[in-house]
Amino acid sequence: MSALPSHPAPGTRALAALFETVAAEAPSAEALVDGDVRLTFAEWWRRSGIAAAALAELGAGAGDVVCLVLPSSADFAVCYLAGLRLNAIVTAANPRLGATEIAHILRRTAPAVTVTDDPARLPPDRPDGAVVRPGDLADGTAELDGVAASAPGDPAVIVWTTGTTGTPKGAWFDHEALHTMARNMGPLSAPGDRKLMPVPFAHAAFMTRIYDQLLYRAALVLTGREWTARGMLDLLERERVTVGQGVPAQWEKLVALDGLAEADLSSLRLVSTGAGRVPPSLVEAMRERLGCPVVVRYASTELPLCFGTRLDDPAGVVSSTVGRPLGDVEAEIRADGGRVLAAGEPGRIHVRSRGSMRGYWGEPELTARTMGPDGWIATGDLGSLDRDGTLTVIGRADDAYIRGGYNVHPAEVERVLLRHPAIRRAAVVGGPAPVIGEVGVAFAVAVPGAPVPSTDEIRAFCRERIADYKAPDLVVWVDDIPVNATYKVDRTELRRRAAEAVARQGVRRTPGPRPDAPGAASRAR
Repeated sequence: MSALPSHPAPGTRALAALFETVAAEAPSAEALVDGDVRLTFAEWWRRSGIAAAALAELGAGAGDVVCLVLPSSADFAVCYLAGLRLNAIVTAANPRLGATEIAHILRRTAPAVTVTDDPARLPPDRPDGAVVRPGDLADGTAELDGVAASAPGDPAVIVWTTGTTGTPKGAWFDHEALHTMARNMGPLSAPGDRKLMPVPFAHAAFMTRIYDQLLYRAALVLTGREWTARGMLDLLERERVTVGQGVPAQWEKLVALDGLAEADLSSLRLVSTGAGRVPPSLVEAMRERLGCPVVVRYASTELPLCFGTRLDDPAGVVSSTVGRPLGDVEAEIRADGGRVLAAGEPGRIHVRSRGSMRGYWGEPELTARTMGPDGWIATGDLGSLDRDGTLTVIGRADDAYIRGGYNVHPAEVERVLLRHPAIRRAAVVGGPAPVIGEVGVAFAVAVPGAPVPSTDEIRAFCRERIADYKAPDLVVWVDDIPVNATYKVDRTELRRRAAEAVARQGVRRTPGPRPDAPGAASRAR
């Protein structure tokens, strides 16, 4: 990989210097491709100057919050940069969030200006502050010259958790944190990259990557508003994408396309995935059919750059672990009492980096419960580290369910299910049941053309590999597994369906880790 380009210290002046360099050396370099819209770095800077002047007229300035309630688009990118140029704090609410979640974000941040393409999305009882459409900002005649000065420690962006398991939390980052991430992207960034962008811009993958994009002069290629595997393949080929990004379910659908063999994907230098289980068979299929290395990334809203596998890691490592710490990231596994555990012992994952959030916006008590004064963040995940620092994630602590007094972590069961030759995708949750408390409900997508196994067969397959009480009590066959606004498995929805399935069909169950009678299988089409 080419050496990291030289760059100034973090802060808004760095943004100006980086844009000036790009404009001087490659003024027509593309920054964003969104369908027929192609935004160069020079045009991005020009349009953001006009938008920044309009935002300033509406009352936004240094230290104020500018909130974007917009879909991923050139308009979003322009307004995002406009806010940073004012040394404002930019935040965003994914338009796919519910009205209650958007209202919470607006109340928590009290933005000076909210930019939206649809004012009807905003709650009537929102805080005072201007509301404007992107087109209104573009119509201004004034243009900001340069930037408002900022310091590396000034807040830059607030990124919100998806909110599927509770009220969204706003992780805020200063310029130094964004700069740290850019310096430690590893193989995911190289000069002149063209990166497929399948996640919403409100996600940390865009909100925290401004320095990375500028340092490497990378173009972001947006997927369509309605994602399809065919549309993704067309973009990879037509736009000569160098870094493909997506969750496992997206890659699985893409590598199954009939026309993949005829597509010219020679521009791909790697593809990246994460946010879900990656079966070894999928890693092998991606490597073979896409003709490039496959890496897995593990991150969170609180630490958007955390762990990753290497280009030459074997398929088993890519599918069963999330790799090693990236950049300056430190990691520890701790017991509930805070004791640091030895290699191989499972516990709560703790991480620390200069690229992490600085806290939850406006919630000091929540910050103190999650982040120590020494910068260590207690994640919501359980896992173990081996002696080489490779991390295996067991699953979310709050995803575990208790079956007859025994904790079951869905991730462990899912890894086993994905080894079954008839299962393409799987997700496991707990469903409420009398006496025993909860039972395991597996939602599975069958391999096309494969005979659908019975629950007896699935349970027997699992019992050969994990403790018998971890084998799912009920298997529900589905066409697809629901995802949330950031394409992660929507476990809230699955728990609702699991409760319905258990109530509707029932399962024969016996408490404790003993073989018990299997439940009935179903096929929901």
